[in-house]
Amino acid sequence: MTAKPEFVKAMSRLDATALVAGAMIGSGIFIVSADMLRQVQTPGALLFVWAISGVVTVLGALAYGELAAMFPHAGGQYVYLREGISPLFGYLYGWTLFMVIQTGTIAAVAVAFARFTAVFVPALSPEVFLGGTVTLPSGPIEVGLSAQRLFAILSIVVLTWINYRGVRTAAILQTSLTLIKVATLAALVLLGALLFRKPEVVAANFSTPFLPGGVSFLAFLPVIGAGMVGSLFAMEAWNNVGFAADELKHPAKDIPLAMGLGVLTVTLLYLLTNVAYLSVLPADGIATAPQDRVGTAALQAMFGSAGLYLMALAIMISTFGCNNGLILAGARVYYAMARDGLFFRRTGALHPVHRTPGFALVVQGIWTSVLCLSGTYSQLLDYVVLAALLFYLLTVISLFVLRARRPDAERPVRAPGYPWLPAAYVLMTGSIAVNLLFVKPQYTWPGLIIVALGVPVYYLWRMRNPTPAGG
Repeated sequence: MTAKPEFVKAMSRLDATALVAGAMIGSGIFIVSADMLRQVQTPGALLFVWAISGVVTVLGALAYGELAAMFPHAGGQYVYLREGISPLFGYLYGWTLFMVIQTGTIAAVAVAFARFTAVFVPALSPEVFLGGTVTLPSGPIEVGLSAQRLFAILSIVVLTWINYRGVRTAAILQTSLTLIKVATLAALVLLGALLFRKPEVVAANFSTPFLPGGVSFLAFLPVIGAGMVGSLFAMEAWNNVGFAADELKHPAKDIPLAMGLGVLTVTLLYLLTNVAYLSVLPADGIATAPQDRVGTAALQAMFGSAGLYLMALAIMISTFGCNNGLILAGARVYYAMARDGLFFRRTGALHPVHRTPGFALVVQGIWTSVLCLSGTYSQLLDYVVLAALLFYLLTVISLFVLRARRPDAERPVRAPGYPWLPAAYVLMTGSIAVNLLFVKPQYTWPGLIIVALGVPVYYLWRMRNPTPAGG
């Protein structure tokens, strides 16, 4: 009898850490600070929002470490929710991941990749030559084909093919590009905060009061919550390493360490990068950066017109590497769902030669390409963040549930500061989610509807397979 193919355990601890950091560092850090500053209005509040977002993300990573060590299997967060709360909640996460969280993030990053490639290839125009306008609750969007969107789709096709051919090549590419990205951010920090800092800009930005005139801190809290959409999006996807657990050499040990080290490194780099921005650009220059390209404006302030091309190249590398990690990881969740009878059966099969979830990669690539046709970066960002926050919150709640239900289960790693630090994460994440429901209802309520639509779909799958994994 021929044995069924199994995943290749090809990723080391360094690869796992690179997957965490590389999936986090995309285009967000170079763009979102403009909109964030327009909302919070002061440089001090901008840094505060980045710092709070970093604290929230680090707390989440610390809590996830215990779950990752308990369930070091393909699917990651889908498995944690399935085992900790119920198969329904696991499925709703996988459903939302496929519909908008993972695929929406990949599409947004691919569009950003194409946008910055257009700096070198002006023929990659954003103008739609075939399509029309669709009105969503968040406003009208122009759906259709453009040269820029087609190039974004081409980048997804290329990365899907690389990942289809084998995890070793994808892991090498991911680690190499992540090292370049970390070095690029470190260089930006050193150049902006030390070598090219402008004393008059620093004095103006860092002497501005923390709160806008006449606003109390309590009244300012909802603004801080809304401003966190951008920073949380930029820090999204740190959990993706758990999706590919079956391909790590020592997943129970390596995933918790990779999550903690990767998230902490990126959080510090992000905060320092914003210090660099504020060292070379006045607050108005950040808030009104053309097309929100804050990173580009910063390098242009340092190097003149050459800065435009330097930053465009840096963002191209960053977004390409980010999407490689997202494409690699996401397909493993759909694979795990299919193994439980909750997705298309072929999605749960590995390629007999490459030993990758080939069909899952193809299905993910097709839907992501469809989302690229919307061409919207900011709207995809807003739809993604609330859905992701809700499932992060539920996953950490499952940590408490598992401690109660399975007190004697083997836990190679325990969440530090339990129960206080995980509880702080739940409280902070829940507060941000509730705030977004009221501050940005045109984005958040449609996101909840997407999640809710997964309930009847789940029961349709259950009718076909009455006993999925997890009960």
